[in-house]
Amino acid sequence: MIQQYGLIGRKLSHSFSAHYFNKKFQSEKINATYSLFEKENLTGIKEWIQNTPSLRGLNVTIPYKTQIINITDALSLEAVEIGAVNTLKIHKDGKIVGYNTDAYGFEVTLIHGREGQKEIPKGSALVLGTGGASKAVCYVLDQYHIPYRCVSRTPTHEEILDYESLLTIDIPDFSIIINTTPVGMYPEITQAPSFPYSRLNATHRLIDLIYNPEETQFMKEGIIRGAYVQNGLKMLYLQAEKAWEIWQSK
Repeated sequence: MIQQYGLIGRKLSHSFSAHYFNKKFQSEKINATYSLFEKENLTGIKEWIQNTPSLRGLNVTIPYKTQIINITDALSLEAVEIGAVNTLKIHKDGKIVGYNTDAYGFEVTLIHGREGQKEIPKGSALVLGTGGASKAVCYVLDQYHIPYRCVSRTPTHEEILDYESLLTIDIPDFSIIINTTPVGMYPEITQAPSFPYSRLNATHRLIDLIYNPEETQFMKEGIIRGAYVQNGLKMLYLQAEKAWEIWQSK
């Protein structure tokens, strides 16, 4: 039986995952396929998984990284601490276990900066967005004791900033700006998160978790002002390789 893997999300036209995994399967002569599964919601998703015996693993993307936890039978310790899942391993007995590989991908991206050498960043961070990807980012920042503030369109408590408040805080106090939202993702490539870009300078580092396009409008705004910028492509490959390790582990 051909093993089946795939990606669950609401809109997946931007995704490189199918190309990446199917190329891997072909080069390593693995009898498997990887497909994109666009879902308007998660209604009936557990039954669909359990009724597809060839399905061995799934990646999960926007906007389901927190909702998908409800269908799991168990979680890795890291997924519990983060509160978000982007990888599902489906055992032969139908048991669904959730993992988070985003944290690993972001960690490597974060600690390999301008010179490509491993270095723990200094300063504070602003995290744009509070969804599943943001939770993984904040988990990593906590691990490295990097202070941060999250920004949301709809703050749920006073520790979270709204976008209007970015006009009143001292942006130079935050040396790392991380976009975890889908704003600017293909096909809406001319969009960028609401941010006072004019207050950026060469001391700032901008990390956009988006990888399609490779240079987002968010990154372009940073480049204009001399900031160091990174996209999410390296993170994509790293978390994908980690997911594959999980799927193949005994």
